[in-house]
Amino acid sequence: MANEGTVVLDNLVKTFPGMQKPALDRICATLRPGEMSGLVGPDGAGKTTLIRLITGLLHADAGSVTVEGFDSRTQAEAIHAIIGYMPQKFGLYEDLSVSENLELYADLRAVTGQARQSKFEKLLEFTELKRFTGRLAGKLSGGMKQKLGLACALMGDPKVLLLDEPSVGVDPISRRELWKMVREMLSGGMAVVWSTSYLDEAEKCDSVILLNEGRKLYSGPPNDLLDRVDGRTFQIRDIDDRRRRGVLMDLLRQDGVMDGVIQGKQLRVLLAKDTPVPRLDQGSWHRVAPWFEDAFIDVLGGGPGGYSALAERMAEKPVSDKPVIEAVGLSKQFGDFCAVKDNSFSVRRGEIFGLLGPNGAGKSTTFKMLCGLLQPTEGQAFVAGLDLRTATSLARSHLGYMAQKFSLYSSLNVLQNLRFFSGLYGLGGKRQKQQIDMMVEIFDLQHYLKYNAGELPLGFKQRLALACAVMHEPDVLFLDEPTSGVDPITRREFWLHINGMVEKGVTVMVTTHFMDEAEYCDRIGLIYQGENIATGTPDDLKARVQTEGGQPPTLEDAFIELVRRSELSAAGKTAA
Repeated sequence: MANEGTVVLDNLVKTFPGMQKPALDRICATLRPGEMSGLVGPDGAGKTTLIRLITGLLHADAGSVTVEGFDSRTQAEAIHAIIGYMPQKFGLYEDLSVSENLELYADLRAVTGQARQSKFEKLLEFTELKRFTGRLAGKLSGGMKQKLGLACALMGDPKVLLLDEPSVGVDPISRRELWKMVREMLSGGMAVVWSTSYLDEAEKCDSVILLNEGRKLYSGPPNDLLDRVDGRTFQIRDIDDRRRRGVLMDLLRQDGVMDGVIQGKQLRVLLAKDTPVPRLDQGSWHRVAPWFEDAFIDVLGGGPGGYSALAERMAEKPVSDKPVIEAVGLSKQFGDFCAVKDNSFSVRRGEIFGLLGPNGAGKSTTFKMLCGLLQPTEGQAFVAGLDLRTATSLARSHLGYMAQKFSLYSSLNVLQNLRFFSGLYGLGGKRQKQQIDMMVEIFDLQHYLKYNAGELPLGFKQRLALACAVMHEPDVLFLDEPTSGVDPITRREFWLHINGMVEKGVTVMVTTHFMDEAEYCDRIGLIYQGENIATGTPDDLKARVQTEGGQPPTLEDAFIELVRRSELSAAGKTAA
């Protein structure tokens, strides 16, 4: 009999029809009460499969799962009564209100009478949803949806809580709130499994299980994994801002450089064992403390390198001093609701401009106006010097757009999607075939050509979406949360291509909730309640919230503090 409150995984094996390798291969682990266990790994590692085996929704081909002594194969009903499960995709009814979703889950959990009302009161207060009980779930922001999903998962007072990517698509403020809520529950002895692609979250867990291609590569406290990269993590400082992308890509092509990312004006680099620091034409090496992400990349054998076949095959864009993207007094009203209010900014040729902000701040609405998909209520939007009000079709031929939610046709296969979107962007005949063949090769889509887009693994869905957005070699690329939900290796692959294209003169506008990703931006506009509350480089925004004698703030710290200051300023104006 397992210790009370634990989940015991004993030599689990799970294989799906048509797969050459097991989805899970001899997995052993123990998840203890009162502990947060992080489940991390690249796309397709087996994280969701493992969670479904614990719930009893799937059965293992070999090995066993016990939850508080109950066997998941023979006693699944008993397990269902003591677990809470929040699936990766929003598992609630979007056409029901917050209250109606809670009522439904209470019925499913047989929570009745006074206990029912008491539970509702407690969960609504805990999740801060009391003011939104009448709102349809589909109308909630990303963070509020996740809070409602958490409330429903907690309805039956579970002893084990399984959270599959609970913070995907959630802004940094909501992510911290969600994390704090779940952390508070550990004191009651609940065992929590938190599957995540945010490695800063994994670093704060009590223990982590690192999976790759169905195999367990590590299990234990996250800090213990840092020892393997001790002395191999560096920061390169004093680089010309305009050269940091090129310096990084040159470094990543060198033997012994396992990983590298941009951190504002600096670069962060992971070297292989016994590798001397490479010579630099500019900049200086500084040893820094390792992060869990460094160890994660090291365990997986390094990042994707520094060569972008996509960028290599793109033609150089002509140099221009004129803004390539320009917003002038841009506003958008939906009935009584002002989604975007009087925003103005410009983006230069070969620049990455990031739009950051909480869920519902107006980022995607701004994007759609700049792509010609929405007409502004007031103001003007220009792309490549073309007014999107009067030259929408011509302006669109200069841009590529990758939407926040998977924007391709799920019922069409990969090849049909590539043909459709290449035609939409004006490609035909021999040129169309050449570009499709090139995208298939670059993004490794050959094996998936006959798969419907909706059936693809998430990483390949995103690759296909990016391929469709760039095959006509646009001057301007709009990326609306392009890597939401994908693992750090796939994110690096995306940014390798993005940085390479920018080096060729492509202009990029991006929204993201990954603050490490936002560090790649040359400048950032922070949007809150439809208004641009701060614009500057990532280091500029961090400097704005730096306190005398305090620790250097992260970009996430700056994001949260600048939003807080904006709220205080608005409250002061209202009071006055």
